Amino acid sequence: MATRTGPVGATLCGRRNECAALVRLVHDVRSGQSSALVLRGEPGCGKTALLSYLLDEAADFRVARVLGVESEMELAFAGVHQLCAQILDRLDELPDPQRDALRVAFGLRPGPAPDRFLVGLAVLSLLALAAEDRPLLCVIDDAQWLDKSSLQAMAFVSRRLVAESIAVVFATTKEAEPELVGLPGLAVDRLSDADARVLLASAVHGLLDDQIRDRIVAETDGNPLALLELPRGMSAAELAGGFSLPDARPLTSRIEQSFQRRIESLPADTRLLLLTAAAEPVGDPMLLWLAAEQLGFTAAAAAPAERASLLEVGTRVRFRHPLVRSAVYHSATPDERHRVHLALAEVTAPADSDRRAWHRAQAAPGPDEEVAEELERSAGRAQARGGFAAAAAFLARSAGLTMDPARRIERALAAAHAKYLAGAPGAALELLRTAQVGPLTELQMAQVDLLHGQIAFAVSRGSDAPPLLLKAANLLDPLDPTLARATYLEALSAAVFAGRLASGAGVFETAEAARSAPPAQQPPRPSDLLLDGLVAYITEGPAAGAPTLHRALEAFRREDLPTDIGLRWLWLACHTALVLWDYDSWQALAARHVSLTRDTGAFTVLPLALSSQIGVHIFGGELDAAVALVDEVRAVTETTGSNIALYDELGVAGWSGQAAETAKLIETCIPEFHRRGEGMGLTIAYWVDAVLHNGLGRYEVARVAAEQASSRPEQLGLAGWGLVELVEAAARLGLRVRAEDALERLVQTTRPAATPWALGVEARCRALLGGPDAEAFYLEALDHLSGTGVRVEQARTRLVYGEWLRRENRRVDAREQLRSAHEAFVRMGTEAFADRARRELSATGETVRKRSVESVQKLTAQEAQIARLARDGLTNSEIGAQLFISPRTVEWHMGKVFTKLDIRSRWELREAPDL
Repeated sequence: MATRTGPVGATLCGRRNECAALVRLVHDVRSGQSSALVLRGEPGCGKTALLSYLLDEAADFRVARVLGVESEMELAFAGVHQLCAQILDRLDELPDPQRDALRVAFGLRPGPAPDRFLVGLAVLSLLALAAEDRPLLCVIDDAQWLDKSSLQAMAFVSRRLVAESIAVVFATTKEAEPELVGLPGLAVDRLSDADARVLLASAVHGLLDDQIRDRIVAETDGNPLALLELPRGMSAAELAGGFSLPDARPLTSRIEQSFQRRIESLPADTRLLLLTAAAEPVGDPMLLWLAAEQLGFTAAAAAPAERASLLEVGTRVRFRHPLVRSAVYHSATPDERHRVHLALAEVTAPADSDRRAWHRAQAAPGPDEEVAEELERSAGRAQARGGFAAAAAFLARSAGLTMDPARRIERALAAAHAKYLAGAPGAALELLRTAQVGPLTELQMAQVDLLHGQIAFAVSRGSDAPPLLLKAANLLDPLDPTLARATYLEALSAAVFAGRLASGAGVFETAEAARSAPPAQQPPRPSDLLLDGLVAYITEGPAAGAPTLHRALEAFRREDLPTDIGLRWLWLACHTALVLWDYDSWQALAARHVSLTRDTGAFTVLPLALSSQIGVHIFGGELDAAVALVDEVRAVTETTGSNIALYDELGVAGWSGQAAETAKLIETCIPEFHRRGEGMGLTIAYWVDAVLHNGLGRYEVARVAAEQASSRPEQLGLAGWGLVELVEAAARLGLRVRAEDALERLVQTTRPAATPWALGVEARCRALLGGPDAEAFYLEALDHLSGTGVRVEQARTRLVYGEWLRRENRRVDAREQLRSAHEAFVRMGTEAFADRARRELSATGETVRKRSVESVQKLTAQEAQIARLARDGLTNSEIGAQLFISPRTVEWHMGKVFTKLDIRSRWELREAPDL
């Protein structure tokens, strides 16, 4: 049976819940909040229609629109440029580093490549400025086709929005982009059969056979675009009851085929216009008409495409749906595509030389050295703007157009390196395989091994990287001495991370191999001193290496330290400081590393810098500051994909005395460390477990964990921390021989270091063994540690000294030490040690009152951090830049701080207790 149907007002048929969610979002933003939302669904499910509905609902908003285009995926910050193009007049109001980063990213000025997260912070600030007068709606359609740099920047912005009256709404495919994971999402699923029938009826004019209707509804599986488009490709006879064979192609292909049939019925000039628009992703109508003149058609060719609802030419050139663009481009012949790209290259302005080069490359039918060289120059410009993905794309295409085998390999290697820097290790490895097809020079073979090792280290920081980096370093020895030394240091760094889980080249093997490194240039650079000192420390012993390592730390602390050396090696210098028990250097270098990453915008290494700073805060007894930085690390790693956040969370949980949370973290991370081959992580986990249980007085559990933490001397520095815990646990259990053995091993590192921290913990460990000199050693430990910033070590020394005094029946003296320890532990937030001190004090007969909750403890970690920065005199803009939030969000948090602390001005923050 056939029924007669007609148009039905069903623009958003079956999308009541989705529309309601968008209305709520608009309401929240109007009320001063900010929101982010990711619409996810298969092609044709109606995401674009929902975005149009959203735009209608937010008619009073300022709007910034971005459309991801597949052919622009390799052009760095192309999407960000679309987003910010209409508000660049506010650019001069940004802080200098942010303003300069955006200008370099957009090619408006020369300069070193900006970090993409500094660009993200600049975008956040710019959008916040744009939203001052009225709410701002940012709509990003086809986010899966955005260039990686832009997607990361926009995701970064979305996670930092709080109180700016900004909405950022993405539309993307069902397969979640990793950058968008964790953002609020809204699934746009298929329509129900009932809604599908209503929508289908709106698309068919005339008779529709019931059986044909049921087949279309079943085959389209509730896909709105398919329901609207497929009937257009069917004849009236077919719709009214004709027969046709089932189509086994995927739905998207069938929709594209439907579009292709409509395209084929258009005049030749119109088809050529559609192809030109599809090849020109910017959507600039002027470029379209200039290319039309080159190709010999006029503006009249657009009318049939507009009547067919395929294209709209206004202030921008827009396709009705991305699948139209895809259908147009892929249905054209190679010769037609070459012709169109050549015309676009001819009319693209000289100032847009990179896009011109890209069009020329697409127009080239075969190898063309002139175009290959032009692409290579474009790659250099892209890399200078921080567009490593774009540089890689240019270089990869350049390699494909290169006839000379040697030059082709050279360009493929450069492309692989750019892909690695862009955070695309899989693509980098694929390009390396391409490069290895041809005959490689010795230097190129070394470069291949080096890049393999760097990629392995970047992906997991596990056991795969050291052998690859060591192999590369050996090959580079006679070819490039400077690069060889840097590679040996990279290999040694990777081996330290792999630690006990190293496969093949471990710390000792790598250090032994690095002894053959070419001599350092004179005068030696800080990294040269670091390499030579670490090699001597590992192969000849701490006494041999410590003097050179002390010189290295002094060199890294100098004001004239080159930025590139600082960014690359400061984290290893920080680790060396803890190897030498040098708290002052650790504190200074960690602060410098964080400052340098912020100032230069090198936010990809910021998590590692912050991790060092967190360690400084933990040993300094500043757990509240450490907690705030853990939150910051988490925020950055959500965007950068770093895998180091668990180190920080473990340390804070263990020292805070959170037994359940620490156990949960250890249970989670130990299998992951084994999987990645990251022995350093295991050592940290065992050490934290030992600290926790020594604090709780569970000495047998602490001993077992400390045995694990201290068993592998190749875990430089961290094994020494494990020995300190082992001495205390073994001494408390009466295992004197085990404690003496641990002390003997500890002394091998503390004596050569000869710092107050080293000598202080050594003296405390000697005191724990008892004997007639015990009190003298306790006093010596306090004397050494009182001049350092390691407050937890001072408090722990007072605790064990007080415990010893109580056992000696010197209750008055014991109370003095235990009271000081208890107050320090409470102030620091080390609850397990505080409770242990309280129990000991109670045993002396003293009543210990629990400390009342200070008002500052009502603050969240971020509120406390903002309050401290404001107390120190930073402006809202400066605080926002440091914490990756907008000044308006800082102001919003400050309002909550004032309310919770019952104050009215920033000046009163100076009087806030323990802030």
